[in-house]
Amino acid sequence: MKEPLHLFKIGGAVLEDDKELEETLGFFSNLPGRKLLIHGGGRRASRMSRQLGIEPRMHEGRRITDTDTLEVVVMVYAGLENKKVVSMLQALGCNAIGLSGPDGNVILADKRPVKDIDYGYVGDVKAVNTRSLAALLEAGMTPVLCAITHDGKGQLLNTNADTIAAELAIALAGQYQANLYYCFEKPGVMTDIDNMDSVIRYLDPELYAAYREQGVIAEGMIPKLDNAFRALKAGAASVQVGDRRALALGEATQLVWTTEFPE
Repeated sequence: MKEPLHLFKIGGAVLEDDKELEETLGFFSNLPGRKLLIHGGGRRASRMSRQLGIEPRMHEGRRITDTDTLEVVVMVYAGLENKKVVSMLQALGCNAIGLSGPDGNVILADKRPVKDIDYGYVGDVKAVNTRSLAALLEAGMTPVLCAITHDGKGQLLNTNADTIAAELAIALAGQYQANLYYCFEKPGVMTDIDNMDSVIRYLDPELYAAYREQGVIAEGMIPKLDNAFRALKAGAASVQVGDRRALALGEATQLVWTTEFPE
């Protein structure tokens, strides 16, 4: 049997709330066995951009990354946010090591081709160096990966953190029992965003498609769930979506392939 591995992606609202971040990292650090964490930092990057006179540009929830914006996101993701998370985990007794894609060549990406929209310096994951990551995991370290990748030719690229989490789960599923968690500010995927009791406990592709068609699931949740289902299809042992409390209680949304949901 493969050894379990917990892959934990934390969202921007969690990063912005110091108390929630501390409690979420406490929960993460107490997960048994090997684990790694993925984070973005888009909210702080947008705020920093405006402070520098650079107006953020988005398309369907994705950041358009020109040269100036790339410098900002590298500073925020690979610098401030990454080192903040690593230092907090160290304070919790979790031996974390911060990484971006170029470090140890852990994530190689291709610059997204221009089609209807030119996203600029945005990368689509091409390869994950499971050997380097496994070496760190086997050495008892906890990798903390930000949303910066590279193309192998010296160019840094901005890559969606939800996508990175899915790609890591897929790549490492060959060696580990990969359990993927998307941890954000809501208790799960909800039928009513204003009703905390409307969490969808089990979500399969058919139900997801129906809710998406009805507009119940929309906007930023769509790319997150697209990534989550892709990871589940490609070998992840489990995928859950919710906040720290719901994940701890087993009440978050769990992705499944069958409509015959668990009891």
